[in-house]
Amino acid sequence: HSTDFEVHRNWLAITHNLPLSQWYYEATSEWTLDYPPFFAWFEYALSHIAKYFDPQMLVIQNLNYSSHATIFFQRFSVIFTDILFIYAVRECCRCVNGKRAGKDIMEKPAFILAALLLWNFGLLIVDHIHFQYNGFLFGLMLLSIARLCQKRYLEGAALFAVLLHFKHIYVYVAPAYGIYLLRSYCFTANNTDGSLKWRSFSFLHVTLLGLIVCLVSALSLGPFIVLGQLPQVISRLFPFKRGLCHAYWAPNFWALYNAMDKALTVVGLKYNFLDPTKIPKASMTGGLVQEFQHTVLPSVTPLATLICTLISILPSVFCLWFKPQGPRGFLQCVVLCALSSFMFGWHVHEKAILLAILPLSLLSVQRAKDAGIYLILTTTGHFSLFPLLFTLPELPIKILLMLLFTIYSFSSLKSLFRREKSLLNWLETIYLFQLVPLEIFCEIVFPLTPWKLTLPFVPLLLTSVYCALGITYAWLKLYVSVLTEPGSVRQKAE
Repeated sequence: HSTDFEVHRNWLAITHNLPLSQWYYEATSEWTLDYPPFFAWFEYALSHIAKYFDPQMLVIQNLNYSSHATIFFQRFSVIFTDILFIYAVRECCRCVNGKRAGKDIMEKPAFILAALLLWNFGLLIVDHIHFQYNGFLFGLMLLSIARLCQKRYLEGAALFAVLLHFKHIYVYVAPAYGIYLLRSYCFTANNTDGSLKWRSFSFLHVTLLGLIVCLVSALSLGPFIVLGQLPQVISRLFPFKRGLCHAYWAPNFWALYNAMDKALTVVGLKYNFLDPTKIPKASMTGGLVQEFQHTVLPSVTPLATLICTLISILPSVFCLWFKPQGPRGFLQCVVLCALSSFMFGWHVHEKAILLAILPLSLLSVQRAKDAGIYLILTTTGHFSLFPLLFTLPELPIKILLMLLFTIYSFSSLKSLFRREKSLLNWLETIYLFQLVPLEIFCEIVFPLTPWKLTLPFVPLLLTSVYCALGITYAWLKLYVSVLTEPGSVRQKAE
């Protein structure tokens, strides 16, 4: 099983045995508590159930402890908490426009959306094979989206505020929520041309939103502020010392940047432009290390990634404000914020691509243009998760599950938009088909070569770089679609 089993077992032990004041200081295990307080309280609640399955899993010193009862409990807890995700999917399906509904229930947009969300390949392998608790967290996110689409703004804001204090990665999409709530809830009317009517500003609505944010933050962080431990909590939540990239490169801009640096290093050594004695050994043999020092290109700092992320997010936020498209515009901004943060963020996890894929599912059943982008992003993004399942018995499982999901995605969306032109052009189709020989090389051919011993990181590098090209393309294509889309009066869009 994955290291995340031990991560969450350790968090169960920490929250069960130690007082609140020691939760974010305990460091017996390398897998220290680095999620916000609400998730810590979630682990605390689970620990009081876990003790009836196997009390030994709650001993802090039992590092890497594993038993059948422990694995059963942790697996079952993920399945049980997915109830929230299922309910959120139901609410999202109620928001889907049914104008394209066919006679067959399986061709209805709501049914297709339910299948794309509930059967999502990435979420399935990350939570139920690899092991994490993303299901109920994405349930909170989708439920908050559904509430905003239903114009239940305070409920949506409260759900998202709670979500942020469960897992702070969702701060990626916070700009979309903030601007949409300000534009749609705090300003209550538009002019006839769709522009903002400044006199419609509601101080009461702003106050209510502020109270919700402050109340949720107080419940989460208040005890640690009283204890004087807020800086310690923040340092755990944002560990900038971990390096630019995760354990293996997430398929984003920095994967391409790192690959370019390696390529330039090889060329520089070959033509004697670089001194071999001054190049760190890990730069050429270590592969996908977390602390990556660039040899030719400038090394990247956390501040540089923050600036790049903010710049890449700004156009989508401006469109949401100046060209309001109602809930669809909000969803587009959510996806673009998630993708922009994924592309340029610091120490991005490869699993963060799901933060863009799941909301994009709601758009994919509405318009053919968005469906095409969805197919590119999901196929590429899901393929990039393959290295999470690296054992031989898992190979046929992940290939079969992805094939089933991908075939259904293509066939269902093609059937839904059969009156439209082809969802993908020939170049996009060729790109996606090239994933097949890439997988054959990485899983079958490469292990038989002598490179396996000298350059073990090559399959991961190829996967990350090739998938980064597809994800970058999908990001740019969605951005072009949003920026070139004419503005419309918000009342009509909603």
